[in-house]
Amino acid sequence: MLGNTTIVPEVARLKAVHLGVDDLKVAASILFNAYVDDPLFADIFQAEKEGYESRLRSAIREELNAFWVAEQPMIGLFQERRLLAVACLTGPDAAFGAGRYWHWRLRMLLTAGLFGTKQMLEKEEKVRNLVPAENFHMLSFIAVHPDYQKHGLGHMLLGAIDSVVIEDESSEGVAVFVTVAKHRAFFNDDNYQVVGELSLSHVKGEVMFRKREDVTSAN
Repeated sequence: MLGNTTIVPEVARLKAVHLGVDDLKVAASILFNAYVDDPLFADIFQAEKEGYESRLRSAIREELNAFWVAEQPMIGLFQERRLLAVACLTGPDAAFGAGRYWHWRLRMLLTAGLFGTKQMLEKEEKVRNLVPAENFHMLSFIAVHPDYQKHGLGHMLLGAIDSVVIEDESSEGVAVFVTVAKHRAFFNDDNYQVVGELSLSHVKGEVMFRKREDVTSAN
């Protein structure tokens, strides 16, 4: 999710706002660059087989389209009109995460394949089962543009996510599934706690959760 940088953003000019439909193409590109080497996505979409990058691009595109149609929170960090970072969440209504829409499942089957589609849905269900809450936000994606990394933009996004949780009184907090050690440290810095361990296919990871009480006390 986080890596090298070549440009220092002007933090005072950064704004966190909800993405519009015209932002989805750039958001998909940022997410692809962030997740192309992620061990979980490499496993789900079979990086060892030809066409991996195409399958991953298609899956990310369909995920963003589904988020948009379902009006799920998608937050962008902008410097003027340039999108530098993005985070996508599912809301406390678990029906979106668990079932998705029939058209999402069909399009995913056509683009990412049966195995990848089943793995995506299985991952989300297993993660949700480990979270010690009934109604909560799930952080599905978080990424910073490669040119703007290591300048605190990821933590600014986490602050924007806190605002989303605070605004939704039905939410008990926010959860995320982490498979890389440096990402675990990143979320731990913001008081996300490990609530369970999970193995998905050949990949092991941890489910982390930030309680609403921790969110509100920090804001």
